Amino acid sequence: MEERKIVVVGAGLTGLTCAAYLRRKGQDVVVLEATDRIGGLMQTEEVDGFVMEQGPSTGTIKYPEVAELFDMLGDECTLEVAQSSAKCRLIWKDGRFHALPSGLWSAITTPLFTLKDKFHILGEPWRKKGTEPNESVGSLAERRLGRSFVDYAVDPFLSGVYAGNPYQLPTRLALPKLYDLEQRYGSFIKGAIALAKQPKTDREKRATKAVFSTRGGFRSLVSALGKVIGDERILTNCKELSIEPLGDKWKLSWGNNTIIAEQVVTTCPAYALPKLLSFLPKDQLDDLSNLYYAPVIEVGVGMKNTGDVHWNAFGGLVPSKEKQNVLGILMPSACFQGRSPKDGANYAFFIGGACHPEYLNKTDEDLTELVNTSLHTMLGYPKGTRADVIRIYRHSHAIPQYMPETDARLRTIDAVERAYPSLHIIGNLKDGIGMGDRIKQAVDMAEKINLALS
Repeated sequence: MEERKIVVVGAGLTGLTCAAYLRRKGQDVVVLEATDRIGGLMQTEEVDGFVMEQGPSTGTIKYPEVAELFDMLGDECTLEVAQSSAKCRLIWKDGRFHALPSGLWSAITTPLFTLKDKFHILGEPWRKKGTEPNESVGSLAERRLGRSFVDYAVDPFLSGVYAGNPYQLPTRLALPKLYDLEQRYGSFIKGAIALAKQPKTDREKRATKAVFSTRGGFRSLVSALGKVIGDERILTNCKELSIEPLGDKWKLSWGNNTIIAEQVVTTCPAYALPKLLSFLPKDQLDDLSNLYYAPVIEVGVGMKNTGDVHWNAFGGLVPSKEKQNVLGILMPSACFQGRSPKDGANYAFFIGGACHPEYLNKTDEDLTELVNTSLHTMLGYPKGTRADVIRIYRHSHAIPQYMPETDARLRTIDAVERAYPSLHIIGNLKDGIGMGDRIKQAVDMAEKINLALS
């Protein structure tokens, strides 16, 4: 049995970031991870010169905390902002990819949206704001922008971010900033203009919204965070871990191991909480774990010589209406240096999602054939072309879906933390699913604990 000031449960991005900040503040912290490696879904594999991500491919510098994290890590991890090609986003329609409009002229001439909806958007600033708090993203966007905008902008965007259905995700929970634009300003357009006019501090300006990765893939971020924490403070293979209150402290047990801690931070997925926090009443555990995770298959694809095929874009998203077998195709080698050999290309195919969970059951052979066919039908490679490298990464619990039951989960988290002030429940079950969201949440928690222990 040993005693620690703080235990962080889970060595994904949230847990590692929280623990790293606490170590930089001089706090005694240890990280417990159930698997045999740190990083969670954030794993990088290099095969024959192709750098492939098994989980998140990119993040967005949406908060100053993201930029500040890389300041802290220094030379151990190099932030890499995507090249200008990342500004081009493609949408599949009628058998080929089209660029998503980026200006007035392209918005007028694009074949993605109907003429009726192009005129319809001109009236967006004067439409009444919605009154249904659980109005879905699809319903809200259709009401304000038109159905073709839902089909060929909102739907593929939601597929890319959530792998979810726009008519099942409440805007208030899935895209709270978009919801606030309508509620506060009465319009997306008026709200965006008002926000653009607001003065920003130098710190706020660091949230550039730029797409980022790290040099050599996100393995370098995981490694750098691990170094800050220290190998001796990260324990892996902590299977069947349980947490229970012990007076004003906490007892964490797994196997023959026990740690007594003053503060505990859980960052693990919602579905892991019933076993982890079994001392809580069943109704609270049910609320804490009421989160559905969409399954996603990510397929890394390496082409050693692209011939006459050259894609200079962030990637292409596929609307549900187009009835294709993929959610989207990212193009990492078009955005970041060193992701493929010279004259080659690196792609990441995303398959499945909330609308097609059955794809998780496809065999490797089926998925390989699907990808090789798509190289011709979607990316324009000669018929019969086969990828030089294929790596298939299956994630049965990939992306949280913030649906109406989220309210009950958040209320229960608040109730548990009021009853047990030294127990903190964070992770992707609240506060957003993007890398920026995970980093900000982790930093905020580290600052809160550091202040409490100072």
